[in-house]
Amino acid sequence: MKFAGVGLVMLAAMFWGLSGGIGDILMSRGWDPIVISFYRGAIGFICFLAWFLFHIRNRWTFSPRLWIWSLLAGIGVAGNFTFYFIGIQAASIAVAATLMYTAPVFVLLVSFILRMERSTWFKWGCIFGVLIGIILLTGAYNIDTLSVSLVGASAGLAAGLSYALFIFGFKNASALGNPQTTLVIAFFAFSVILFLIMDRGEAAAVLASSDIVLLILLGVFGAGVSFIIYLIGIRKTTPSTASMVAMVEPVTASLFGVVLLGDFLNITQVLGMAIILFTVTVLSVKQSK
Repeated sequence: MKFAGVGLVMLAAMFWGLSGGIGDILMSRGWDPIVISFYRGAIGFICFLAWFLFHIRNRWTFSPRLWIWSLLAGIGVAGNFTFYFIGIQAASIAVAATLMYTAPVFVLLVSFILRMERSTWFKWGCIFGVLIGIILLTGAYNIDTLSVSLVGASAGLAAGLSYALFIFGFKNASALGNPQTTLVIAFFAFSVILFLIMDRGEAAAVLASSDIVLLILLGVFGAGVSFIIYLIGIRKTTPSTASMVAMVEPVTASLFGVVLLGDFLNITQVLGMAIILFTVTVLSVKQSK
């Protein structure tokens, strides 16, 4: 049962990693990152709604706090998906995916500010380690030959911050209701937000394009199925194991970019990526304990 849980979490992380590659292909064909994000989340919403209706008996919970936290989670997902694709467009899949995994550091900093956690040398050491990794990955140590654009790095970090908001919102919402209800509310909010800000003419044009197949695959596997199997898998394993296995995502995304899309990472960037992933994994394991 434990290995089944690990397998499901790993499969979900692989789907998330591959979604970055699909998004990169779609952007190279001229589609806007916000439109791509909308289809990913909206199709995911349809999957969650079907999951919710399949288990509708005793599943509906009405609570103002549940709605508030779920809506915050939806805002976080909207920001995460959108900034992630913008980061890929401006930098690369490897950089965007790795910077997105700085989310636990943002959670830690917010916890310090709100006095939810006690400051320790270990935690500050983790924050320092991630900052060093970011500097190496983005090439910020040399302003004259900055290897990653400011837009790409900022978008990647914004994706991580949004991911932290999603984690925070989903965690609090799940304590008040079931995952099905939380995901339906969160992704409904996500769909409404992006519908209001995206180019609706371009979104309509997608329906008549041959790329609709890629967008459906992105939504089904990059949001719907992946989130569902992740939630099932995490129940069958420990949080520390799940956090380590989830690191398959940036690795998968990086390999997709390097092997299939021709992205290039120098030794310094690979070192920076390794430092970030190692530090975040150690922090996640320590926090879960």
